[in-house]
Amino acid sequence: MKPLQLLFQSSIGKKMIMGATGAAMFLFVIGHLVGNLQVFLPKEHINAYAHLLHASEGLLWIIRLSLVGIVGLHVWSAVTLNAQNNSARPSTYGAGTGPFGASWASQYMFMTGLVIAAFVVYHLLHYTVQLSAINFAGKDFSTLTVVGGPQNGWKDVHQMLVIGFGSPIVSLFYLVAIGLLCIHLSHGASAMFQSLGIAEGAWRTRLEALAKCVSIGIFLGYASIPIAIFLRIVS
Repeated sequence: MKPLQLLFQSSIGKKMIMGATGAAMFLFVIGHLVGNLQVFLPKEHINAYAHLLHASEGLLWIIRLSLVGIVGLHVWSAVTLNAQNNSARPSTYGAGTGPFGASWASQYMFMTGLVIAAFVVYHLLHYTVQLSAINFAGKDFSTLTVVGGPQNGWKDVHQMLVIGFGSPIVSLFYLVAIGLLCIHLSHGASAMFQSLGIAEGAWRTRLEALAKCVSIGIFLGYASIPIAIFLRIVS
């Protein structure tokens, strides 16, 4: 069997695909967080960051399409592996139960993944497509631009975030979704190391602890943004 065919047809190959795509998305989540945390700086910083990203529209679309492909492969491998596991299992576990010693995060990886996928779609419609019908703010984000100064005419991303997270419904949804994302990451990151053959022996426990610590840090970082805006710490 050809290597590429083996990669896409065998369980081990699918686990490797899920691990590699998970690693890529993990790095993207961290990079995205670093960019978004600039909302705590003077608003010129995050507006300049957004302008830099959109200055090379061609490169930005390459990144977007690459991410779509990575997410697609990750979802495909997760769905097919989940179907294989269910068909190979002689009997189903009771509701809310699983293999002895399995964590809640590991048991509900597939379900939390579906919720995260729905959140990503909403997030893109909310801040990228800027569909005003779903932002619960009664404001068209596409009209928010900086007036005056060296950033005159630039997209006012800072104001867009302030208005967007000013809605309690939106802020609460983001907090719940980010919480599920980080639960997903806490198990997914350690499983990723195993899929790639890195977590062996004593390193397994260390990497699992590291994955949990990083996931908690990611949650605190992302959660701080809607909380600070809703509490008018950032305004």
